[in-house]
Amino acid sequence: MNRRIFLGTMSGMALGNLLTREGHLGASGVIHPLHYEPKAKRVIQLFMAGATSHVDTFDHKPYLEKKDGQPWDPGEKVELFQSEPGATYASPWRFKPYGKSGKMLSDIVAPLGEVVDELAFIHNVVGKTGVHSQATLLQTTGFNFPGFPSAGSWVSYALGSESDDLPSFVVLPDHRGLASNGAKNWGAAFLPAQHQGTLIRPGNENAIADLHPPKSAFISPESDRAGLELLSRLNAAHAEHRPGDNRLYARVKAYELAGAMQLSATDALDVSQEPQYIKDMYGLAPEGPAVDDSIINTKAETEFFGRKCLVARRLLERGTRFVQIWSGNDNGFPRRNWDSHENIKRDHEPLALGMAHGATALIKDLKQRGLLDETIILWTTEFGRMPCSQGSSGRDHNPFVFTNWMCGGGVKPGTYGESDIWGFKPLDPNRKTAVYDIHATILYQLGIDHEKLTVRNNSIDRRLTDVHGHVIHDMLA
Repeated sequence: MNRRIFLGTMSGMALGNLLTREGHLGASGVIHPLHYEPKAKRVIQLFMAGATSHVDTFDHKPYLEKKDGQPWDPGEKVELFQSEPGATYASPWRFKPYGKSGKMLSDIVAPLGEVVDELAFIHNVVGKTGVHSQATLLQTTGFNFPGFPSAGSWVSYALGSESDDLPSFVVLPDHRGLASNGAKNWGAAFLPAQHQGTLIRPGNENAIADLHPPKSAFISPESDRAGLELLSRLNAAHAEHRPGDNRLYARVKAYELAGAMQLSATDALDVSQEPQYIKDMYGLAPEGPAVDDSIINTKAETEFFGRKCLVARRLLERGTRFVQIWSGNDNGFPRRNWDSHENIKRDHEPLALGMAHGATALIKDLKQRGLLDETIILWTTEFGRMPCSQGSSGRDHNPFVFTNWMCGGGVKPGTYGESDIWGFKPLDPNRKTAVYDIHATILYQLGIDHEKLTVRNNSIDRRLTDVHGHVIHDMLA
């Protein structure tokens, strides 16, 4: 039996089960009652793969402009990932104040100026490594090596789903391919398999792989239903003789969901139902996903990232708990991610403008629908980039400090934490933010004590925050 036939059979069995169910109550999570009164119900993670330069986007450093072209001397020997330290390199873009707060933003993220007073910037985030794969895993799973559940999987496991018809955890990858580590960034690891992220590619003809049966002259509505009913009975008999098999249960639940999605996912992904002003707000191109992407350009980046943001909103309002949106794929040439070693202006400008346009639309849209107060948006990347040049116009990796921002879900706008005058390290070495703190804060807003959300694996009580993490109470309203 080939993979397509097998998957079709399993989804058919699940759909047969679905047809016998009454009601549509989302599956409950493991925490009843919640540890705290929740301020949020759902999460969106915007991940910039390849490492966004904080000093060219959100963390304005006038000192770089003052020292531009001069030798860079942070007062210590610096070993970079791929190069020797070059001269001090001022951002090639201007920074201007936006909003009532007067927050300084670069020209390439200027669209976010419309919503800057909704954002909480964390400029003292630190990493553990300058290696893309490890650093990406750290931000997505809390560990810098594989084998641990994604943050989205933990949230799905803890809270369950608000819908029987859609996945609780959805991943919207870059249209060019997956980022470093691929599916490990949203895997469930030792949690039940139904909590892994479901990969959806908005704009593709088959946005969800193997969801629908192949077109065939042998399949009619009547024969399909008869087959599903038979498969349902077989499925039930199989399960009856294997009580307590968590792997079987997880697989059955996954294909029950697949059956439900055959009825509901198409509607959720159909952005043509949106009014034109909403499509325009998200920056969807008239030609849609067929927009010319042969050379990296702002129009295409806006179309693809904006479409994912719009689909995310449609999924969230229908009950999805956690959505992960990616900008940038794995390393390659020409660059199609944020890893701007050679030419930061060429790579960052279209990516940043597309991201900023889509993220701004998402925030405005959630707010006008009354969903922003219940939704946490986290913007992150695996690490930052150096204040010195690599070659003439690139920047090397900087895991020592970078920027995240959050908004919605009870998060208080403002600036929390600073980097030094160079944007090289945290200004205060005793006051820095790790991904564990960010994860702990998100869980807290969802009503979860990060120290109590544990699963025993290999004789160790594992959790998203490992043995670390402090809630950033200063950021919370």
